[in-house]
Amino acid sequence: MRSVKLGGCTALMGAMMAMTAAAQMGGMDMKAPEVGSPVNPAAAIQRELGLLEHDIVPLAKAMPAATYNFAPSQAIFASSQKTEFATVRTFGQQVVHVAEANFYFYMSVSGEKPDVDMKALQAMEKSSAISKEVAVKALEDSFAFAHKAIATITPENAFLAIKPVDGMNTRATLATFGAAHGYDHYGQMVTYLRMNGLVPPSSAPVKK
Repeated sequence: MRSVKLGGCTALMGAMMAMTAAAQMGGMDMKAPEVGSPVNPAAAIQRELGLLEHDIVPLAKAMPAATYNFAPSQAIFASSQKTEFATVRTFGQQVVHVAEANFYFYMSVSGEKPDVDMKALQAMEKSSAISKEVAVKALEDSFAFAHKAIATITPENAFLAIKPVDGMNTRATLATFGAAHGYDHYGQMVTYLRMNGLVPPSSAPVKK
């Protein structure tokens, strides 16, 4: 079974902070349910995934096609910096990786296979010449699939055991991890735009 790794506690903390900021700046409904009242798990998780989608899809569209295969390299840093960048994903690979991971996680949430060639998507993730148009389409399709999968979560099945996926064995934990995983890569992708002199859409001044 394929393993998807996070960047540790720092990435998770950053994800939670980003989710909160996105909700506040995006004008999303922050009205809390009455304390002690039941909350629909699907609705709660849809909101979390929606926050990620709200940030990462515009980010993927903001990077010019000409720099979609950009990746950090030692050449753009001070000569004293000795970090190895040989295995770092390009921006396009980051986009495709998130799309592929969304399909991978959420098909186990719903039990339905996506209408996409997963092997082709995995092969694309390793390509050094990724098309922006194709990558963005895959990302958008993966979120549509993920939202559909989350809609199948109910109060009754949210925490029933399912076949483990990377150690996660309930629909609720797998669905929420999908958002956390996406924000890990969103945080990396933001720096790619900054390195190319671009302002991430979520950080751009609000138009009046």
